[in-house]
Amino acid sequence: MALRLAVLMLIAAISAGLAQGLVQGLAQGARPGPAPEGSAPAAWPPLPTTGFVTGRAATDRDVAEGNAVFALRAYGIPFGKPLDVVIPQYAYLVRKGQEPLRVIVVQAEEGKGVKIFGFRDLNGNAATARESDLQLLGTHPPQ
Repeated sequence: MALRLAVLMLIAAISAGLAQGLVQGLAQGARPGPAPEGSAPAAWPPLPTTGFVTGRAATDRDVAEGNAVFALRAYGIPFGKPLDVVIPQYAYLVRKGQEPLRVIVVQAEEGKGVKIFGFRDLNGNAATARESDLQLLGTHPPQ
């Protein structure tokens, strides 16, 4: 029972956004926002060729090496399962009351029924989001 409670608390913390302060900071620096008059909006960067996890659950080593944003573990036991999602890919982080934030999804896992995504903003800052907070855009740069 204690293990289940700990796992649920961990998932809730991740789902709520472990880096709530980070995400708020991200929203200030990497918003797509309007381009200055007479200029085009900044282009999306190319998708990374390294620095992401796909097809398997991330490990603590992946996180330490910068290849993952999180590792789902409870009492030292990994429990994340990879989602069938193309990684990496472009996305918008969409939080209620905030403008969409351009991000690149670098990890997608499910833990105890909750779908959790690791992403980096265009400045390289990492955070997590639930599936409902992301609009996945695919592997071609959005226009």
